Amino acid sequence: MSLQTDWTLDETARRRDTYYAASQRRFVPFKEPMVFRKGSMQYLWDAEGRKYIDLLGMNVCISVGHSHPKVVAAAMEQAQELTHCTTMFYHPVPAHFAEELAATMPNPNDDIEWVVHFTNSGSEAVDLAMTMARGYTGNLDLLALRSAYHGPTAAAQSITGISGWRHPGMPGNVAFVPEPNQYRGIFGKNAGADPYLDEIDRTIHAATSGQIAGIIIESVQGYGGIIEMPKGYMSGAAERVRARGGLLIADEVQAGFGRTGEHMWGFEADGVIPDIVVMAKGIGNGFPLGAVVARKEIAAPMAEKFMFHTYGANPTSCAAGRAVLQVIKEENVQENARVVGAALLERLYVLKENHPVIGDVRGRGLMLAIEMVKDRKTKEPDPQTTAAVFEACRESGLVLSKSGPYQSCLRLVPPMCLSLADVDQIHGGLDRAFGQLTG
Repeated sequence: MSLQTDWTLDETARRRDTYYAASQRRFVPFKEPMVFRKGSMQYLWDAEGRKYIDLLGMNVCISVGHSHPKVVAAAMEQAQELTHCTTMFYHPVPAHFAEELAATMPNPNDDIEWVVHFTNSGSEAVDLAMTMARGYTGNLDLLALRSAYHGPTAAAQSITGISGWRHPGMPGNVAFVPEPNQYRGIFGKNAGADPYLDEIDRTIHAATSGQIAGIIIESVQGYGGIIEMPKGYMSGAAERVRARGGLLIADEVQAGFGRTGEHMWGFEADGVIPDIVVMAKGIGNGFPLGAVVARKEIAAPMAEKFMFHTYGANPTSCAAGRAVLQVIKEENVQENARVVGAALLERLYVLKENHPVIGDVRGRGLMLAIEMVKDRKTKEPDPQTTAAVFEACRESGLVLSKSGPYQSCLRLVPPMCLSLADVDQIHGGLDRAFGQLTG
């Protein structure tokens, strides 16, 4: 018996519109829906056989390439032997993966013991990190950044600083500090880290009990519009927060696994060592998986009560995760992200020179953004132009992401196997899309 799948667009759209919950029906990028049938490395093909460059990376989940043969082979081999084994039993695959993942963490003096807790997703990892920080410190208040996105679960929403992702009924004890946006931040362009670090002190004094559980920071805000933390911000935040009893939680769900090009983890650019690191998305190259990696002493109090995630240490997903680490190392994926990302960023600067609707281009490695504005002086966000360019890029075989607090940014986060040969097509497609705005 084989299950029959109807690949026609009309029937797929009908089933989705009829049987998906309203929350999922809203999350559709294009005005006209599309169905993807195949993926290979940085490319996608729709049900009609048309080829696209995936600059979305399926929401940054595809790190080393769609259906990467080494990752697929590792997962298939494990699934055929034992698809799932609950965490209460021992299994060598997640045990090996935990060891290999811990080895990627910074440990300059060889005095930090890193331990791993696998989860099903990044949102669950964020929830766990919040619980871990509060349990270890005995404090409740957490700091988060405006324009941050940490996930859709209730706890993760509570530390997400974008109103479009915040639903009623979220838990409290969270205070927001302004994100150190060097383009449109509250202290003006290229203000550096210092004035934003002062805001951390002010917020602790005004909006917390004075003793806090920690601060959670994306080294590069992903959905927030690719906002890179300026030099000194994460290290300075860690210093201020630790002085008030708290921990530094680094959210590397989007920026991790070599995506920024210069480092395996985004926070390494600032020379800081977090207390807790949250990761997901690229960890499994599309297989559902997340992890919290923490200093051993910080994770220890969690043993006082039960805590596990049903599929967190799933051996099939962990086999895929082991293969991802292997591919990153053997195929120089991080270096490719640095080189190709730099070449693509240069082309984005050319676009900015030629198209006044572009207010800013930015990013590092293969984590880039184009921000649209109605006026370069006022920097008023322009979500309408962003949506129009996004739609027009489809005609050139480009799949991107609209993001940012005002949906005024195009986010480019492709699989890290994107090649220099792809850069011309990307630049040309974007240039045509912007050109259509002026006729």
